Amino acid sequence: MTSSPAAPFGHVLTAMATAFHDDGSLDLDGTARVARHLVEHGHDGVVVSGTTGESPTTTPDEDGEILAAVREAVGADVTVVAGVGTNDTRTSLVLAQQARKHGADGVLLVTPYYSKPAQRGILEHFRQVTDAAELPVMLYDIPGRTGSQISMESYREMAGWESVVAIKDAVGDFARGVRLQQLGFAIYSGDDAANLGWLAHGAAGFVSVCGHAMGDQLRALHDTYRADPAGALEIFSRMLPAIDAMMGVPNYGATTAKAALELLGVLDNRFVRSPLAPLDDDEVAALRAGLVAAGLLT
Repeated sequence: MTSSPAAPFGHVLTAMATAFHDDGSLDLDGTARVARHLVEHGHDGVVVSGTTGESPTTTPDEDGEILAAVREAVGADVTVVAGVGTNDTRTSLVLAQQARKHGADGVLLVTPYYSKPAQRGILEHFRQVTDAAELPVMLYDIPGRTGSQISMESYREMAGWESVVAIKDAVGDFARGVRLQQLGFAIYSGDDAANLGWLAHGAAGFVSVCGHAMGDQLRALHDTYRADPAGALEIFSRMLPAIDAMMGVPNYGATTAKAALELLGVLDNRFVRSPLAPLDDDEVAALRAGLVAAGLLT
């Protein structure tokens, strides 16, 4: 049995959905309910105001309200990571300072999107936001959404930055992930379909979307793997229909997370802010079938 790698933010986290009322206004009670649901089902941490939290459509003031509500809901023993990444460094600086003020344990910092800055610009953005946060930082490398990938040269530069301790990886290059661990970074899977593969390559854990519906199963996957890889494969195999239903469709992410939470009775609607569109009835039926096949609904 191998030893468990360092996990600065815990092992099982979900990038949690932000609840809205039917009129699109912020539903803080619903958001707190989502956070408590995750903690009651296998999680030792949550990430607020990430992509699944619809951060491109929430204001900095709303992000502060979301963080404060979640921090109060889960208590001091649960890790709360605040998403502060935007494509505007000034806005990210405000969010980073606000995260510290509202009691975040760390920040999630995604590569600036759309603008596609050169590595020098990415590093300067990261440097400014990291300094402003004064908290442990998890970088988020997801070139499929941002249009830019963090280079190994940039990672080698940041290996000397004390507060940058982890990477949420949605690049999917396992060998590269091992090299990043050799530089001293903890790796978290940012793609539920790759969760087992990342455990095999030394990842600390997951920052999930599917955890909205399968937190207990993610916990079992993590806890089983190091002592019983074959048993972990069985757990992962049973999860696959739900992973496919939540992540393997075009309209996935916040949309499928909220529909799953509605099916589970955690939320009373599946409203998402435009330009996202909520799942239609046929899509909800397909999602339900995947959750039933994985044993998550009856």
